[in-house]
Amino acid sequence: MFTKLPVTHPKASNFGFNNLISGNKDVSKFGYFSINSVSQLKLRFKLVGAHGDRWKHTDAVQERINSWLSKTQHFLTEVTSPLVKTSHSGKPDTGNEVDTQDMDDIFLREQTVTSGMPNGILSFAAIVSVEQFSRMNGLTGQKMQRIFKARAPKLVYDDARNLVEYCCFRFLSKDASDLHPSLKEPAFQRLIFITMLAWENPYSDKIDLRAHASRKFSFQGKLVGEEAFTRIAPAIPGVADHSTVHNLFKALTGDEKGISLRVWLTYIDELLKVHEGRKSYHNHKYPQLSGERILCIGSGKKRPVLKWENNMAWPGKLTLTDKALYFEAIGFQGQKDAIRLDLTRHGLQVKKVKVGPFNSGLFDSGVAVSSDLGSWVLEFVDLGGEMRRDLWYAFIREVITLHKFLSEYGPDDDDGSLLQVFGSHKGKEKAMMGAINGISRLKALQSTRKLLDDPIKLVQFSFLQNAPHGDAVFQTLAVNYWGGPLVAELTDSGYTQAQGRTPYEETFEISDHVFDIDGSVYLRKWMRSPSWGSSASISFWKHSSIKHAVVLNKNLVVAGETIVERAAAICKQKYQAAERTQATIDAAKIQGIPSNIDLFKELILPFAITARNFEKLRRWEEPRLTLSFLAFVYTIIFRNMLHYVFPVTLIVLATGMLTLKGLKEQGRLGRSFGKVTICDQPPSNTIQKIIALKDAMRDVEYYLQNLNVTLLKLRTILLAGQPQVTTEVALVVLSSATVLLIVPFKYVLAFLLCDLFTQELEFRREMVKRFLSLLKERWITVPATPVIVLPFEDKLRAANQRSRMDKKINQKEGRAVARLDSF
Repeated sequence: MFTKLPVTHPKASNFGFNNLISGNKDVSKFGYFSINSVSQLKLRFKLVGAHGDRWKHTDAVQERINSWLSKTQHFLTEVTSPLVKTSHSGKPDTGNEVDTQDMDDIFLREQTVTSGMPNGILSFAAIVSVEQFSRMNGLTGQKMQRIFKARAPKLVYDDARNLVEYCCFRFLSKDASDLHPSLKEPAFQRLIFITMLAWENPYSDKIDLRAHASRKFSFQGKLVGEEAFTRIAPAIPGVADHSTVHNLFKALTGDEKGISLRVWLTYIDELLKVHEGRKSYHNHKYPQLSGERILCIGSGKKRPVLKWENNMAWPGKLTLTDKALYFEAIGFQGQKDAIRLDLTRHGLQVKKVKVGPFNSGLFDSGVAVSSDLGSWVLEFVDLGGEMRRDLWYAFIREVITLHKFLSEYGPDDDDGSLLQVFGSHKGKEKAMMGAINGISRLKALQSTRKLLDDPIKLVQFSFLQNAPHGDAVFQTLAVNYWGGPLVAELTDSGYTQAQGRTPYEETFEISDHVFDIDGSVYLRKWMRSPSWGSSASISFWKHSSIKHAVVLNKNLVVAGETIVERAAAICKQKYQAAERTQATIDAAKIQGIPSNIDLFKELILPFAITARNFEKLRRWEEPRLTLSFLAFVYTIIFRNMLHYVFPVTLIVLATGMLTLKGLKEQGRLGRSFGKVTICDQPPSNTIQKIIALKDAMRDVEYYLQNLNVTLLKLRTILLAGQPQVTTEVALVVLSSATVLLIVPFKYVLAFLLCDLFTQELEFRREMVKRFLSLLKERWITVPATPVIVLPFEDKLRAANQRSRMDKKINQKEGRAVARLDSF
């Protein structure tokens, strides 16, 4: 048994060799085989192309063909062994295939690609990938290299990684399906894994040199890293998307450092099962679901779905489609008619809730979908935990967010401008398939038991809804879905200024249309979302052009990034920064009021010391210091140097911050510098904990936590906890000092008073709100200073021991004094 993949053949030559050997129709598409290959199988070979001008006579042609076929007969018999060991059913045996030697080892008999590249020698995995994808493109590896060299700039061609990308992406660009059909072939699945390994290590090392010598490649211990996975996997339709691929990698790897072949094949196999299972839903008769696609069905005796209404829970069957929820309650007389909840209307909200009789909230397994017309409360019973509820919450929220995206970023279905852009009428279908594929991947991960704590991170639209820079990714998705070549001249006055512009121009105006990297246009008329007018959006599209890259289509770019990929990369960076910041904030929120009080005391300790020293000066406890301080202050006042005090203080503060930053970067302050250290509280029993957690004290704890977080963020800025923020704040402080030094203070004070009394006027209200919003966003990104909680030390016992010793000493001294008095 051997595996065949669909392959795009080159055009036959003028001589018509397909007719000469028309009986040979099948061929193994893969030019490598395993060590235990079966060589007895007979092959039928089909010649897909030849250079007919090399032979001038029919007899010579026939003799040449027969000679060539005889030379390749032995090679092709060995090629018949598939890349993946298949079972009798034709499905990959992912449980044992990687553990056997014949599945781990890949041999390459024929090589046409040139191994030597300007920056090094190709690795064995790169040779296999380039050679195989070249054949699947109907060419040899050497021919593919020449084509890539002719198309790509020298800087792009010199990198072997770009050659691997070009061969792979060129084959993938030939199919625009929602799920690539070649994924059903086990051999193609393994080839993609080899390609990811080749992309990660395109050049040879010592191991590859031995592989070159033996013509042997082994998967044993090979792991695909995040960078290679996030580059190759989203290029395959249905496998991943650019927005959540990094979260998908985390889910697949778990505690491992990368993705193994076993995990990869298992994931693809489960993904295919989900897609086939979704198709089987339509085999049943659902007359009420005409025009809708069924995504999930929830029912079962062990894991029922309950609908709570009037403190009553009714079991039933829940069906999720791409437009609505359907619930068929099970009554005493059998199944009742299904009720429908439309998920496409505006104002829908979905959230996790606790359910129980009489609104007791005993079970944390419910999902509430509410709108102005009413609400549904559904309970997903799962004795194994809350993951089932979380999955259904992600499914329902993804469908709701999808329709919000369609209404905000997509044109109306009856918009006449859809006829002016080729392919734009398919944009809504593309967006829906993006959400459906995300749900399918989530179900596949559920089957493999590889899910994150928050499944929302694995579905595209729900993840981007609250992610930083998510609006820009939504915009790029809209351009990708609805953008296309113009097929009719735009006559509206609002569109004429966009004519003649190219997608590679460096300028961008909000009144213009938006262009994709392949020249596709997204009309200005469709930009209804307010996010198009934000500064972040304008800045992103202003720098959306690419240079030194090979554009195959809007979704595949060699040695470059598509607009969706670039926006998703920015979103990922900002999201990871937000996660790190949130982690520091969560760590700063210490449980327990006594611990928060201790932390607050530690944070205000510098101010307390300053106030204490000032109090000492005020009370003349040290007269010399007090006199020196008064002399210094009076000198500043009477020498008219008061206006220098504030800028000099700012300069000293900024200089100190930058000095601390430099010393910390040099490692001269130690790793623990700037961290707050407090002592842990003594252990308490249950009754004491209950008393400490009263409702009135919860509010106090909440306020203290927020205050501590604020002080910890200020400490981070002052002590260079985050160098970038420290640098920015220091530059602002220095700029303020410069202004105060140049401009007279009375003018500065007048400006501040004018600003203070004009903030609420109509002409400044919106500007002030935007400025405060900007400051709030920057403040949110500042991490809190790490807090160290030391183990508790029983100081009370030590104090009691000391007090007892003092009492004994005092008693002895008292007895001695009494004896002296008696004399």
